[in-house]
Amino acid sequence: MSKKNQVDMLNGPLLRKMILFAIPIMITSTLQQLFNAIDVAIIGQFAGPQAMAAVGSNGPIINLVVNLLVGMAIGANVVIAHYIGQGRRDRVNATVHTTVLIALAGGVFFGLAGMFAAWPILNAMHSPPDVIYMAARYLRIYFAGIPLMALYNFGASILRSKGDTVRPLLCLAVAGVIKAGLNLLFVAVWHWDVTGVAVATIIANIISSAMIIWMLSHETDEFRLEFRKLRFHREHLIRIIKIGLPSGIQGMVFSLSNIFIQAAINSFGSEAIAGSSAALNFEYFCYFVLNAFVQTTMTFTGQNYGARDMERCRKIWRLGLIMGCTATLIFNMGFFAGKVVLIGLFTGVPAVAAWAYVRMQHVLIFQWIANSYEISGAAMRGMGHSVLPAAITVLGTCVLRIVWIFTIFKDSGSFEMLMNIYPITWVVTGVVTLAAYFIVRHREEKEIKTYVK
Repeated sequence: MSKKNQVDMLNGPLLRKMILFAIPIMITSTLQQLFNAIDVAIIGQFAGPQAMAAVGSNGPIINLVVNLLVGMAIGANVVIAHYIGQGRRDRVNATVHTTVLIALAGGVFFGLAGMFAAWPILNAMHSPPDVIYMAARYLRIYFAGIPLMALYNFGASILRSKGDTVRPLLCLAVAGVIKAGLNLLFVAVWHWDVTGVAVATIIANIISSAMIIWMLSHETDEFRLEFRKLRFHREHLIRIIKIGLPSGIQGMVFSLSNIFIQAAINSFGSEAIAGSSAALNFEYFCYFVLNAFVQTTMTFTGQNYGARDMERCRKIWRLGLIMGCTATLIFNMGFFAGKVVLIGLFTGVPAVAAWAYVRMQHVLIFQWIANSYEISGAAMRGMGHSVLPAAITVLGTCVLRIVWIFTIFKDSGSFEMLMNIYPITWVVTGVVTLAAYFIVRHREEKEIKTYVK
């Protein structure tokens, strides 16, 4: 296999390689959220709080579908990483073609489902009358571009499995800059409000997906994509589903719990929705910093687990946790310290900004705690264990949040009390996931020692 655009994860010091692997993912995700934040900022400045709320409140609904597809992409990443670690490179090409076909089929199915379900979901969330019509229009157009988004995410996952995190960054950067320019044209100049933001997103998805498919089709090794070879390979499909589906379902249920939270936020009115949406952008920024080390931990663990090097897997988990907590904490506190200026980029309405400050105080500054279960779950997925971390996260984070909404929050009716559920669930889920990780790691080490003997 050609060494171009690859990282040797199986030999040599880990720290530098993990940092170099994580930084492009961090920049990619941060840029992605920056461009999403530009959507909200342009809408807030040129179309008003209602339009801003219409775009911002759709985040949990969109993530419901996107997280399932991203979870399946994680399955492809781990499967290919295992084959590389095992030295079974002959299986990589078939897995690549299976992965691209999953992206196409899943993207079309969920895109159509989202378009038809947009209005019923928004209605069930009790979206305010001054928001719901714009929100439905935005959501239907956005979901039309889901197949393209799926192609980019699955293609990026394929490249990252061999250590190439730079080219997915290039694809997103080009598409994002064009999207930002189109947002200004469609919203600020042509006054298309939420329609302009949605159309700009679809055009950006066309560009990013076309670029990454072109890159895969011009590879010179086992990662080369040839359209005539597109078909489902049963063995690889089953492995991808086994690892990816639990992760995707976890993401879906996680988003479902956020839909319940968003419905509760909606009860406070459009200003609260707009303020919460503005603050949420900075949580997304920090999550994507965290996620860079999650992806790094998972991919490095996947290759080294395939090579049966459990001592190296231990070091990967430890380094991933330290780097993830440190980087996330720095961003959490930095955004909180500059909250007045930062929220001012989204809105000039004091009442909207006040809601944003509350969310940042109760959620943002504690977000680094989420590394405890995200990094440990990534390490378990890298070892092929996807169901256990998914189940823990669903119960410890998602179910607990829903219960909180219908009990504690219902009794208090306080926005602050609603926000408190985030750090509480991060602590609970973190403790349980850490315990599970140590148990799984011990069992894997024992099995490998037995196998070697």
